[in-house]
Amino acid sequence: MMRTLKERESFTKGLTPRQVAEIEACTQCGECLRYCPVQEVTKRREIAPASKIRMYRDFIKRTESLKAILFGDEVDCGLLEEFTRAVFECTTCGACGQFCPVGIDTQRLWPALRREMVRRGLGPIGPQVEIPDNILRTGNPYGLPAGDRFRWRPELSLPAEAEFGYYAGCTGAYQATPMVRGDLLVLKAVGLEFTMLSEEEEVCCGFPLFITGQHEILAETVRKVVEAFSLRQIRYLVSSCPCCVNMMTKDWPYLYGGPLPFKILHISQVVAPRLKGLSLRHYRRRLIYHDPCYLSRGMGIIQEPRQILRAIPGVELVEFDRHGRESRCCGAGGAARKVFHENAIGIARLSIDEAIQKGAERLVLSCPACYEKVNEALEGYDKQIEVVDIMELIADLIGVEG
Repeated sequence: MMRTLKERESFTKGLTPRQVAEIEACTQCGECLRYCPVQEVTKRREIAPASKIRMYRDFIKRTESLKAILFGDEVDCGLLEEFTRAVFECTTCGACGQFCPVGIDTQRLWPALRREMVRRGLGPIGPQVEIPDNILRTGNPYGLPAGDRFRWRPELSLPAEAEFGYYAGCTGAYQATPMVRGDLLVLKAVGLEFTMLSEEEEVCCGFPLFITGQHEILAETVRKVVEAFSLRQIRYLVSSCPCCVNMMTKDWPYLYGGPLPFKILHISQVVAPRLKGLSLRHYRRRLIYHDPCYLSRGMGIIQEPRQILRAIPGVELVEFDRHGRESRCCGAGGAARKVFHENAIGIARLSIDEAIQKGAERLVLSCPACYEKVNEALEGYDKQIEVVDIMELIADLIGVEG
């Protein structure tokens, strides 16, 4: 017997008018299949971008069409569950939208559809359900002790107030510590006066809540960070995590309830113009740089990291076939890496393979989730390449210690 659900609540209630139009605009051309990282490793057409949109469009039709309004219609619970798994298996990298002929902004659409599934009690999936409680208890989505947040931090004397504030973020602080340690050492070396919050004050930016569709404590979490930095009198907030920077720029103002009292900057935007005058050690290496999805496609920050790498004497910088706004996901995005581990490892190894094929000696990253997942993908793999974060590399070449 087919399990069905009488759906009276609108499937478009939580979507913007643009998103509703985007769902209708999809032509099912299949162009996105060529660029979806999940498709590259699974080959499962039923979870392809166009398939998800077709399914969701059918849900809308069955509940909001004239026929549905007059006579009622049924939505198959099995299809809802299938759709939920498909939309949560996505890495939300946005590559499908980047290449979409009709311009669907999938990097924003997929999280919105996830929220709709959470609203119906169908999501999130697996350990993602623990994220809100972890943040409430510990300030981070991993449930790790707040007191361990800055254990990696070098000995620095920081003012209570400053023009610049630095936000480490949860993944950097707990899972990619060489990256955030490098951030602080480079900021110190370029002469930037900055301040930080205490371990208890710096809580999650809210991105894991946003991306998994769990919005209940989202505004409250954001206000905590904004108000804590406001008390430090900062004018600019700097972070190296692309997801944090994207969240802060695009969603914090709405969640905070108005314009932020400071401007958001990615660390590369701060460091690139300040490298002049610094003595960087000669480094005769062939490097390849991986553009993070939420930094390149999400924020359009593409040139600044390359300016930094090209400033290193002796470096040869090569590019992935797909780079900049067209870059391939590293596999770690969308909070899917803990649930769909094999997908994430498989996607990460695609970048490892290409980096080696290009003759690169080091794979340079600029995202803590990428840093964690690519290093994990190297474990037990027959192809090996040295991985380094961009600020970790610069800190080493400057020779700063802390």
